[in-house]
Amino acid sequence: MNGLILVDIQKDFCKNGALEVKDGDTIVPIANKLIELFKEKGEMIIGTKDWHPSSHKSFAVNSDQKIGEAGQLNGLYQIWWPVHCVQNENGAEFHSKLHPIENIVYKGENPEIDSYSAFFDNGKKHKTSLDDILKKNNIDTLYIMGLATDYCVKFTVLDALELGYKVYLIEDGCKGVDIFPEDSKKAINEMKNKGAVIINSNNI
Repeated sequence: MNGLILVDIQKDFCKNGALEVKDGDTIVPIANKLIELFKEKGEMIIGTKDWHPSSHKSFAVNSDQKIGEAGQLNGLYQIWWPVHCVQNENGAEFHSKLHPIENIVYKGENPEIDSYSAFFDNGKKHKTSLDDILKKNNIDTLYIMGLATDYCVKFTVLDALELGYKVYLIEDGCKGVDIFPEDSKKAINEMKNKGAVIINSNNI
């Protein structure tokens, strides 16, 4: 069975958000179209959310670092981010025009480690509920889109492939941060090389 995974389409990643992804808002109509399509087919739709405590150490201010620079957090490579997607705050809510999503998977709750993937934290020490939900519902094929291409989307796709799912990346439904030039392009190539099928939303 098929499942639609909408990665982190949250206010803080969209226009005027704390960690704005350029043109992030433009994927909302694509997400809404697919939500309706998957609903019509009776297929599962899951939205993921960054859900950080305000004390999260990936926030530059909490680790006495500069936003956008790289370092190490508990032995793992870390980009230092602005405060974003804090639990129960407005910026953590889904984009206001995104159609309602019943099934939500939360990630990034441990202040000691960042969590890009919707399946695991960055050190793979803790698993989210996503894999169990998918297996319980006999879902083996995933259609994935969201924010951002070069971080949370990429690591969600790579982990899904590693876990044995068939993965379609909806390229026009993703936008990237691109801290470094061509990060998103490189991310798409990496996902493709690992086995993801790159498609356009019009072909679903």
